[in-house]
Amino acid sequence: MGKIKTIGVMTSGGDAPGMNAAIRAVTRAGIYNGFKIKGIYRGWDGLINNEIQDFTTENVSGIIMMGGTILKTARSKEFMTAEGRKKAYDNMVNAGIDALVIIGGNGSLTGARIFADEYDVCCIGLPGTIDNDLYGTDSTIGYDTTMNTIMECVDRIRDTAQSHERIFFVEVMGRDAGFLAQNSAIACGAEAAIIPEDSTDVDQLARFMERGIRKSKKSCIVIVSESPKCGALYYADRVKKEFPDYDVRVSILGHLQRGGRPTAHDRVLAARTGVGAIEAIIQGQRNVMIGVRYNEVVYVPFNEAIRSDKPMDKKLIKVLDELSI
Repeated sequence: MGKIKTIGVMTSGGDAPGMNAAIRAVTRAGIYNGFKIKGIYRGWDGLINNEIQDFTTENVSGIIMMGGTILKTARSKEFMTAEGRKKAYDNMVNAGIDALVIIGGNGSLTGARIFADEYDVCCIGLPGTIDNDLYGTDSTIGYDTTMNTIMECVDRIRDTAQSHERIFFVEVMGRDAGFLAQNSAIACGAEAAIIPEDSTDVDQLARFMERGIRKSKKSCIVIVSESPKCGALYYADRVKKEFPDYDVRVSILGHLQRGGRPTAHDRVLAARTGVGAIEAIIQGQRNVMIGVRYNEVVYVPFNEAIRSDKPMDKKLIKVLDELSI
């Protein structure tokens, strides 16, 4: 592959606060270092449908504080097919794009890895997901903002829980990772967190309940990581059957968690990884995600970044257990 002159930037998969800050960083750092930048709308779908526009510094002015993504985003079924990826590649070549920066989560970076392998394309990933489930980076763009949103919501829910002596099961996002649930439970002073990394059986649920009503408390908050089988509604139904004396409510925060202005932490993370993406291209790096570990920018190979076993620090479970008595 020849010298890289033009870089395409896209956001893909679920939106995350801070994506706009990342688009801004990639665009401005790219232009600063002599590259042409092209924005690709609606992720991989946009590349397939040739939704490509030249980007200047003006395109990214005044967006650092905005949630969502000005490039829009989508989950592309067509890109999962060989025919779809061929269309994307042809449009990329026709647009003169030599390298791609993909801002997204596990699925988006998996697609980037496959695309890079098939067509020998330079792809650089930025960790844009509220789930914090990408391996090799301490935090992902959007995670801190979402944590703060959950905390604010649960603080309000607790007012009602205490006033009515209710038990609230609050369901948060996270897919197969419990980082949002565990850490927001600590931040909110919740009595318990039910997460995939710490499977819960009847005895554990009973223990959570006992902890919540100790010292004559009849209200408590339990944060539940979303699950199609064992979400907040499932545990609320169990409590109604096993502890019929308690008033139980459920609050599913849903897409409320995705929106809002990104925190300073997410803006700085987006800026550092965005600049890091351009530096990686200059250095000849290929097919890596830009992460931050121990406050240092690192290059994480796609195969490592999309591992499904990013470890949960079990000490966090102990922290919540000790503080929720």
